[in-house]
Parts: sequence; structure tokens; C-alpha cells
Amino acid sequence: MLRAGFEFGLWTILNLVFIGTSVTALIMAAMAREDAYRAADKKTKSFWLVILGVTVAVNLFLSVLFLSIAGLIATIVFFVDVRPALRQVSGGGRRRGGSSSDGPYGPYNGGR
Repeated sequence: MLRAGFEFGLWTILNLVFIGTSVTALIMAAMAREDAYRAADKKTKSFWLVILGVTVAVNLFLSVLFLSIAGLIATIVFFVDVRPALRQVSGGGRRRGGSSSDGPYGPYNGGR
């Protein structure tokens, strides 16, 4: 009885984590510009929207462990590889209003 409750609780927590990460990745993929995907030499925006959308649907409706893990791998690939490349291409890594010579504590002027 206790073991069955623990397994159900653990699976529920994992499923919520899978759903949260895949929904977050889907939103981030939808917010990026189409030309940024081409400039970063990644698959197209529609490709990532379909993959991540299927991942969200699988996690919400099917709840099959193998498919959930495959979707989690696709989500991790998006977060680790695609998103940083998109941010670099679109200039998302810099702060707004700052210049390229700004350091973590303000502008860097080379000691002048």
C-alpha cells in the first residue's frame, strides 16, 4: 500500500516537471523570431513548435514513460543547444541600454 502510494506520488511529480519544462520550452520557441532559427543554423521554428507541442500533448494526455522521456530529451536539447544559439543571434545576451564594453559592475573603459 505504501509502496503504491509512493510510486504514484513520484510519477505525478515527475509528470508535472515534464509538463512544466515542455510548456516553458514551447513558449520560448514560439516567442523567438523565425529568421533567428535560420541565422543560428538550427531547424526551423515550425519544426521546434511541432516537436515541443507533441511533447506537451504526450505529457498531458498519454503519460507514457518512454514517450515522456523522449520529449524531455527534446526539451533539454532545445534549452541547451537551440535557445542559447537563438539568444546569441538575436542579441538577447546583452542588457538593454548597455554597450558591448559594459562589465558586470558598469562600463569598462580600460583604466582611462
